Amino acid sequence: MGAIKVKEINLEYGNPTVDQALVRMVNQLSTAKGAGYRGVILIHGYGSSGTGGAIKIAVSKKLTEPMMQGMIRDFIPGEKWSDQKKIFLNQCPQLREYEDRIHGNPGITVVLFK
Repeated sequence: MGAIKVKEINLEYGNPTVDQALVRMVNQLSTAKGAGYRGVILIHGYGSSGTGGAIKIAVSKKLTEPMMQGMIRDFIPGEKWSDQKKIFLNQCPQLREYEDRIHGNPGITVVLFK
């Protein structure tokens, strides 16, 4: 299958603010795309409220912004993986190696690059 071109980016590391996590996300997505990665697994956690954490919510919102649409093809939260996994695996077969960690996990989001 060749070199794995999927990168994990931990947005929770160091307990950042939402703004710090978003800056880290944008910077690291840009770097990963430039390095030839096909997909990224964003680790943002789910929060303790039971309804999703602030970083998770902000990540989803940021990924829909026009500036991000020039970089990414699509994204999906882990809890909705089974809905679109076939499409994502066709675009980035290397994600198969992460499927057990992705499936049903509300603390991650999978991103595909254009």
